[in-house]
Amino acid sequence: MNRRSLLLTGAAVAGGSALAATGVRPAEASVNRASDEVGALITAADSRYRALTTGNNQRYESAPDYIKMIRSAADAERALRDAYRSGKRVSVRSGGHCFADLVCNPDVEVILDFSEMTHVGFDPRMQAFSVEPGARLLNVYEALYKGWGVTIPGGICYSVGAGGHICGGGYGLLSRAHGLVVDHLYAVEVVTVGARGSVRTVVATRERNDPNRDLWWAHSGGGGGNFGLVTRYWFRSPNARRGRPEDLLISPPSTVLVSAADLPWDQLDERTFARLLQNFGAWHEANSAPDSPYRNLSSLFNVNSRAHGALSIFTQVDATVRGARKLLDNYLAALTEGTDLSPRDMSRASGELPHLRRLAEPQELPWLTATRMVGTNNPTITNPNSRGAHKSGYMKKNFSDQQISALYEYMTREDFTNPDTMLVLFSFGGGVNAVESDATANAQRNSAFKMTFQTFWPDRKDDAFYMDWIRGLYADFFAESRGVPLIGDQMEGCYINYADSDMADPAHNRSGMPWHTLYYKDNYPRLQRAKRRWDPGNFFRHSLSIEPTAS
Repeated sequence: MNRRSLLLTGAAVAGGSALAATGVRPAEASVNRASDEVGALITAADSRYRALTTGNNQRYESAPDYIKMIRSAADAERALRDAYRSGKRVSVRSGGHCFADLVCNPDVEVILDFSEMTHVGFDPRMQAFSVEPGARLLNVYEALYKGWGVTIPGGICYSVGAGGHICGGGYGLLSRAHGLVVDHLYAVEVVTVGARGSVRTVVATRERNDPNRDLWWAHSGGGGGNFGLVTRYWFRSPNARRGRPEDLLISPPSTVLVSAADLPWDQLDERTFARLLQNFGAWHEANSAPDSPYRNLSSLFNVNSRAHGALSIFTQVDATVRGARKLLDNYLAALTEGTDLSPRDMSRASGELPHLRRLAEPQELPWLTATRMVGTNNPTITNPNSRGAHKSGYMKKNFSDQQISALYEYMTREDFTNPDTMLVLFSFGGGVNAVESDATANAQRNSAFKMTFQTFWPDRKDDAFYMDWIRGLYADFFAESRGVPLIGDQMEGCYINYADSDMADPAHNRSGMPWHTLYYKDNYPRLQRAKRRWDPGNFFRHSLSIEPTAS
């Protein structure tokens, strides 16, 4: 029996034991109807309307008949019933950080907005922590940690809403140690609509004998806006047994070692750039196993355009593990091996990273302090006035020479002067790879690191230039695999939370591999079956939505 099998067997046994201990059978898990709060209905005549017709990315706009603010499951039921009976095309929003046009687009007639549902707490009946979809990630971390000393291994961007982050998989700086967010998802509450418009609220758990388990599974990486309206998530780690709330979810390290440094472009030529990227890829390829001694270390490396002035790297390691400082020093040394690069203090903010001063020499900080420091002031990605483009890829093995050459060419183009442009390389593997690819809907369980190609700009008039640039980079970077990160020996497709409608467009995806295979691998047919059961009329749909099976 391999390590993955042991973890999965333990998870199934522990999950069943914990539920049995509460005296609650899956079919008895009930919807909390104590709250019947009603949110506002906002039309074009309302002064709030304009601010709510777009999200974080100003490229995507809508002109809906109305925006309905949702404050409870009962409110969501009524809103869904009204929209269905009126024949309205709906979209669903929690934090507004969708990278594509899945929420805001010209076809949308009603936006159902969950940003006012923000409660985080412990549910003694479910023996799990409940999180409403509108809660922002930093608020989730604060509430869980201050209340019980626990957390979920989610992302660093403070203002992302839990609603979309979780159902797409969710990952962050603790994922190499503890897996994806959905690896700790115990249950989900969803408002669904049947073939004839019957609206009901369903609770689905991960219990093997839960008749609604397929709905839980669909929300463990199947992406947002596909199956219904999520009004609540519950979290309990799979190996947790009955006991105190503090024992039912993972605990973050009490302290972490953090390092933030620039690698200035004036120290880089093409050879040094290539060696640096190869070092990063080689280290992660060698240290992606679940039992790697480096599983408690995670790094975010912004390969910024030359216009920015420097590449920026942030690294965090659990300071409570034995030899933490040596682990960090070894990693940073491996990154710069064979180069003459001298890391310096960060000179400015960099993409997701705020301006982290005086951290080229690592410091030990309380985990919550470090989480706030990284998450609360990332001005590029959280700027609500910016326009952006994003593309993704998972890497199982190191870069090819051709990939590095294409990246260098585009990041140093003389006509490209935008400093807010980067390829983000994020440590992956470790605990993420301890789970089988079909255990959750999030199927990418063999990768070493994840990539996000992104650029941000302020003016609509420049849309064509930047879209041509990022599409050209992506196509050239993946030229050996026909323009996309084909699933194979080197790559493992795309991340649905970094949704990119180009993947469904043959003009940009020339590979012959369907967009849904890139995002879901072999899990797509199972997602289609769940769609058929829970949204048979395909009421919830967008440019990358799951299509129900024919029968």
